[in-house]
Amino acid sequence: MLDVFITSRVRRKILVVFAKYPDFKTHVRGLSKLIKEDPGNIQRELNRLEKGKFLVMTKKGNTKIYQTNKEFPILKELQSMVIKSQQLSSSNKPNKTIG
Repeated sequence: MLDVFITSRVRRKILVVFAKYPDFKTHVRGLSKLIKEDPGNIQRELNRLEKGKFLVMTKKGNTKIYQTNKEFPILKELQSMVIKSQQLSSSNKPNKTIG
């Protein structure tokens, strides 16, 4: 359902992770392993989401650590949309039982 509004597959995956788990902190490589996407694409989307103030970045040595900006004005609404979207997609899956 989110694919209608957010056309970037990588951005959608990142938004879902950070909206569902607002205390989650990660770096590019860790997120790459989690969502199984190319680190270069992830870095580009993380930069966009940080510029849009959805994510905050802190440096730990040479590593950039990203986490959800809990002060993001529409965080609660975005979390609600993610949860509802996942509920809809799971309820739209065909039932594999034969009756």
